[in-house]
Amino acid sequence: MRPARLLLLTALCAATPALAASEERADGTTTLPVPRFVSLKSNSAMMRSGPEERFPILWEYKRRGLPLEIIKEYKIWRQVRDPDGTIGWMNKSLLTGVRTGFIRESTRTLYVAPDLQSRIAWRIEPGTVVTITLCETAWCRVSKDGQSGYILRDQLWGSYPNEAVGG
Repeated sequence: MRPARLLLLTALCAATPALAASEERADGTTTLPVPRFVSLKSNSAMMRSGPEERFPILWEYKRRGLPLEIIKEYKIWRQVRDPDGTIGWMNKSLLTGVRTGFIRESTRTLYVAPDLQSRIAWRIEPGTVVTITLCETAWCRVSKDGQSGYILRDQLWGSYPNEAVGG
């Protein structure tokens, strides 16, 4: 029984890169939905005015994990929108599918359970980037620096209404 489980696990792991690669077309675009949320892969990423390196740099982002919304694909380039609404182009190698969220506007309360009557887990300041681990209905479970809690989805930039994330 154990060798069979090991063989199955090995086969699944080996198939995973093939499944991920099948989402990309020969021209560099993907079969993934557009628009969709992603995040910055590194601490330094250039946003350009067009989808090639010859286009001027609009902004340099220095915040790994910052959520971005892909609104268009062109070859290996992704037109993205940041939490402030700025739009530009980034090379897909600068982006990751890890889901993060951005706290906008004011300090927000996170709860132990997805219920306004539950105990307060912690409060989070505007401008904070959190990892989204789950979104269902009106609530998202997020984490940051070892703390986690639930926040109302409409208080978080990085998830569409009614979009299922994680789980």
